[in-house]
Amino acid sequence: MPIVILGFFICQKIKNQSISILWLISSSLFFYGWWNTKYLILIIISVLTNFALGLIIERTRSKVFLILGLLFNIALIGYFKYANFFVDNINLFIGANIHLNKVILPLAISFFTFQQIAYLVDTYRGQAKQYQFLHYCLFVTFFPQLIAGPIVQHKEMMPQFKLGRFYSLRAKNLAIGVSIFAIGLFKKIVIADGISVYATPMFDAAEINVQLTFFEAWFGTLAYSMQLYFDFSGYSDMAIGLAQIFGLKLPVNFFSPYKALNIADFWRRWHITLSRLIREYLWDPISLSLTRLGFKYRLSSVSFFLLATIVPTLFTFFWVGLWHGAGWNFIIFGLLHGSFIVIFNLWTKIKQNYPRVKIIKNRHVVNSIAWIITFVSVLIGWVFFRAESFTGAKNIVLAMFGYNHITLSPYLLGKIGPLEEVLLQKGFKFEGMFGNGVLGNEPFTAIQMILFLLVSCLVLPNCQQIFSKYKPYISTYHEAVFAYPKWFFWRPTIKWIILTVFFFMMALLSLNKESEFLYFQF
Repeated sequence: MPIVILGFFICQKIKNQSISILWLISSSLFFYGWWNTKYLILIIISVLTNFALGLIIERTRSKVFLILGLLFNIALIGYFKYANFFVDNINLFIGANIHLNKVILPLAISFFTFQQIAYLVDTYRGQAKQYQFLHYCLFVTFFPQLIAGPIVQHKEMMPQFKLGRFYSLRAKNLAIGVSIFAIGLFKKIVIADGISVYATPMFDAAEINVQLTFFEAWFGTLAYSMQLYFDFSGYSDMAIGLAQIFGLKLPVNFFSPYKALNIADFWRRWHITLSRLIREYLWDPISLSLTRLGFKYRLSSVSFFLLATIVPTLFTFFWVGLWHGAGWNFIIFGLLHGSFIVIFNLWTKIKQNYPRVKIIKNRHVVNSIAWIITFVSVLIGWVFFRAESFTGAKNIVLAMFGYNHITLSPYLLGKIGPLEEVLLQKGFKFEGMFGNGVLGNEPFTAIQMILFLLVSCLVLPNCQQIFSKYKPYISTYHEAVFAYPKWFFWRPTIKWIILTVFFFMMALLSLNKESEFLYFQF
């Protein structure tokens, strides 16, 4: 990273925009090829092919070339990401014995493929014009967002490449960018990786059919929810910070999703760029087509709702699940969230039809109940997202709902006084993994830490709010500004210099093992 910044600084002294862009493209390809050099050929072929198809589509408005482009990209991601999954399921369901060598999934193929599919579609719609080749290459390969997003759109990035201020390093951009990057690095290395030691043993145990207790299952799921939150949030902050150093703005991809009061709002806050891409290029066209079909055949209101809302929602989230990974657990994850959104839409429709019916009138109570329902729904989804198999996910979900009976930690023995005898008489058992090495001798320290992190997610401002005065990002989610104390907001002061150095040093001191992002190799 220091070498890239130094090289960019030298390039801007030469005052040649093409050299500056070429330096960033070369750095990005070097970054991508560090993991496996042979996949450099794959991403270069993808960029060259899509750029050429984009030129042809722009000049001819040919649907044939659009279809060819879509087939090329789908075939690319289909082979590398889903070939083994497809063959394994054929062998399972029809008893075949087809053998396919393990296909290694290239880094970021889901991100740069979807990004270019959107570009081709926009070009066919007349919403994208011919761009310089170097601009297009940087749009696809720019290293801060290459591996795990955000999934950028050409209309967001291409205009920035033409601006003169992009080609010069500025003290303001460096200060803001380094501060955001340090916060993201701290989230990932210190918090997310620190929590993984609590989540992983629970999910590993479920995979080998260890009977988890009620509290173990909930604790493991909560721990993973915090790990994933700070992992993805940290990466999103790091990407925005790195881009800001070079004077570029990336779209916000993560906006306090655990604050959501309904599942639809959760998806407007979580992986925002994926949600909008799916909505614009999959859900909207399908829903519009089915809506027209419903009007044509004059369907009843129930049939119309089924056709225009439920079908496209479930279909869309089926692909959302499959995009996240080639496995039935990911498909179930997607369909679960699709079902949650369908239920939410039904509930919204009922409230609209019966506005005067209010079981609970206190707004704070209603919001609390809405948050609990939303958060628990998200936690159940995370179980299938994290588990390595359907069996492992099933074991955890059953334990979460008391299938293995509600047992308590043996750590409580002798520490809760007369309540212990009462609980034993009621049928509670003191057993499980807590206190026998998985969480150490002080399991409640871990529990307190997880709960503290959850509260911080709900109470503290996010990174976009902290830097809202300078807007080093492209806004993708709008929320009323809360009256946080002024010291929460970033300023170029000694206090923030000290905090930035602290975040950096804590992260660097914690870099004692290999650490991959959870959205790594998607």
